[in-house]
Parts: sequence; C-alpha cells; structure tokens
Amino acid sequence: MNREELKEKYGKKRVPHQWRGTDLLSTLVTTFFGSGMSPKAPGTMGSLAATIVAYPMAIFAANGPIDSTELLIGKEFVFCFNLFFIAAALIVFFGAIPFVNKAMKDTATEDPGWIVIDEVCGIFMALAFIPTELILAQPWILAVAFGLFRFFDILKPLGIHRFEKFPRAWGVMADDLLGGFYAGILLWIGTFVFPYLAYMLR
Repeated sequence: MNREELKEKYGKKRVPHQWRGTDLLSTLVTTFFGSGMSPKAPGTMGSLAATIVAYPMAIFAANGPIDSTELLIGKEFVFCFNLFFIAAALIVFFGAIPFVNKAMKDTATEDPGWIVIDEVCGIFMALAFIPTELILAQPWILAVAFGLFRFFDILKPLGIHRFEKFPRAWGVMADDLLGGFYAGILLWIGTFVFPYLAYMLR
C-alpha cells in the first residue's frame, strides 16, 4: 500500500469544521474560544490555552476576596486549598455540562477532540492545591501542572478511564476533573513534600 492508501485505511477520519453543526455559544464554550479548533492536538492546545489564562486568573485571585487556605498537617506539612481555582474548576465543570451535551447532540458525536472545555476544567483543578502567591512567584509551576495533567489526561491511569463511561457530558468532563485532581496532588507533593524531605536528609 502507498501512503495515501494507508492513510485512508488506518487514518482517523476528521470532519472539517464539525463544530459548525451547533450554535455559536456552544462552540465558543466547548472549544474554549477556538483553542479546540486546532487541526492537530486540540486537547493539548486547549490545555495550553487554559494554562496561559490561569496566570492572569491568579493575579485576579491575589487581589480578590477568594484566596488560598492552608491546613497544617501535624507539625511539618502544610496542605493548601486554593479556593479560587477549586471554584473555577467546579464552575467550569457544571457550567459546561449543558453546552457539551448540546454540542454532541447537534453534531451527532461522542466526545470529539474539538471539545476541550474538559481540559480547561482539569488544568484549573491541577492548580487547586498550590497557593496563589506561589503560582505568581514561580510561574514555572504552571508548566509543571500542564505536563502532569496531560500525562493523566492521555494515559488515564488510576481509574480515570472508568469515569469516561459516565453518560454523555458527565463522562466527557469527569475524567479530566479526576486527572486534574491527581495532577494537583502530585504537584503539591513535588512542591512541598519532596523539598522538605530533601532538606531533612541533608
């Protein structure tokens, strides 16, 4: 077989501009303002867009009424609940459900790649255990959160794949929320626990 025949037989079928089958508002929400329209790696593009947006969100959170809450565990470890990003993740999660359902119904699809609002939810959840001040002081944390989330989003270990079996939009959104949770826990461990252990073992 030549290259074209192989592509025809094994290549993933793409429907150009498939999102046009639904209304404009649903398109804007589900593609996260067009980031999911990328012809290649739309999930990565959606995650990247959410990561970029997270920085000005952190600036807003630092000057707003909702901020991070720290919980002391024993005498050594501090566990952080970033209430702003937890709220952002949950608002995106529940707010996106009707739009994702409508978009999939209108386009007769099941979790198409251009729906990336679930990745946005996951990125926000991945930042839910890091203080806002630390995100602003060390922006590289955003890149680590992006990498960890994409790892869990692509491989779907630790039962994440089971959440995909939830009906319709719930399955689209829930697995990324859980993936973001796992990424956030690992990010917290890498940011607080490992440095402390390294300091104690010196």
